[in-house]
Order: sequence, then structure tokens, then C-alpha cells
Amino acid sequence: VQLQASGGGLVQAGGSLRLSCATSGSIFSFDTLAWYRQAPGNQRELVASITIPIGSGRTTNYSEAVKGRFTISTDNTKNVVYLQMDSLKPEDTAVYYCNARWTSLNYWGKGTQVTVSS
Repeated sequence: VQLQASGGGLVQAGGSLRLSCATSGSIFSFDTLAWYRQAPGNQRELVASITIPIGSGRTTNYSEAVKGRFTISTDNTKNVVYLQMDSLKPEDTAVYYCNARWTSLNYWGKGTQVTVSS
């Protein structure tokens, strides 16, 4: 399984970015897709996740720090998971990682740097 993240960059506070993560296979191969981030000197933390159930309905989960500003979504035909980031703050500066899980298996993509200037 390969995960390819893109879309990071430098943006001013209050701006927006959209991260993309392309999976090497169908997103329906996974139980959950998620975005994590890691700032210098900090541990990697969960930003947002979305479940990929067989039945109808999906569950999304957001950290308190990004709730109301970030949105996780998928494009099932392109096998891509997105993270729309609005109202960005300097404290959102970090390397963002795409994550995919299936049962006990955990896959990570290479990170993409997001830098928010004040």
C-alpha cells in the first residue's frame, strides 16, 4: 500500500489549503483514513479521520484544535482522501501525514509541510 500526500505549502494566517492523499488501491480496502500532524518538538497527533464502512453513512472525527475549520472527505472514484483546511492559524504549522488502517495494519505516507505565517 502506498499513500502519496500533496498540497502543503506556505500560507498566511486566515488562509486555506487543501491536502490530498492518493492511495495505491481502492479506499474501500481500508477501515479508516486519517490525517495526522507533527510540529517540531511535538508528538504526532490525530487531526481528522473518516471511516470507510460497507454500509451507508460515514463517521468523521476531528481534534478539538481543528473542529469547525478543517474538513476531511474522500473521492471514491479517484481513491483520494482530502483535508480542506480553512481559517489557518500559525499553530497549524506542522508536517501533515496521511494514514490508512485496515484491521491491525497501519500505513503511512510521507508527510507534506504546512507553514502558516502570522
